[in-house]
Amino acid sequence: MLIQPRQNEPATAAHDRVYRQLRSQIMYGELPPGEPLTLRGLGKTFGVSMTPAREAVRRLAAEGALTLSSSGRVTTPSLTNERLEELAALRSLIETELATRALPRAHIALIERLQTINGTIAEAVAKQDAIGYIRTNLEFHRTLYLRAQAPAMLAMAETVWLQLGPTMRALYGRLSKTDPPQNHRLIIAALRAGDEPGLRLAVRKDVTQGLRLLAN
Repeated sequence: MLIQPRQNEPATAAHDRVYRQLRSQIMYGELPPGEPLTLRGLGKTFGVSMTPAREAVRRLAAEGALTLSSSGRVTTPSLTNERLEELAALRSLIETELATRALPRAHIALIERLQTINGTIAEAVAKQDAIGYIRTNLEFHRTLYLRAQAPAMLAMAETVWLQLGPTMRALYGRLSKTDPPQNHRLIIAALRAGDEPGLRLAVRKDVTQGLRLLAN
């Protein structure tokens, strides 16, 4: 989808718009692993000159969302097994801590919201909508972790999600999912019961199982 140029859009606003939209595409698996990108192509897609496109690419490369070679070639990440194991371990460490911090603030409205999101995930699975699945799956986690009131830690988690986005799309295709994540139900049950050990275990299993299947 090509975006028409915006009249009189400042360069800083154009750069930020390209960064945010391209970041979302990568995080939610809209681009496959190893996808080559060009500044000219990005400029045409987002309706900007090459300068905002270049700045957005540099920013995303610094976050690990894009790979920028010494020759200037830009691609989405294609992760090795070792890198997948590392990112799975990071998710386990960061997200179990976020969930633990969120537990004391897990009021009934939050639990009901998570149940609603889980229903949307089930719909995406039934439709075999990989991008919808990834988007709503991350929404489930983000909604819970916002209750932790730990913005720096959540930003770290989102950086890991960003690096994993294209690979998560590949993982979805390999697993041929037909059921929503079972661990989400365990997470909701642990929140409802105030069960911290059960919550930590459910989150750890949820964020690592699939990635480790892909690495094996």
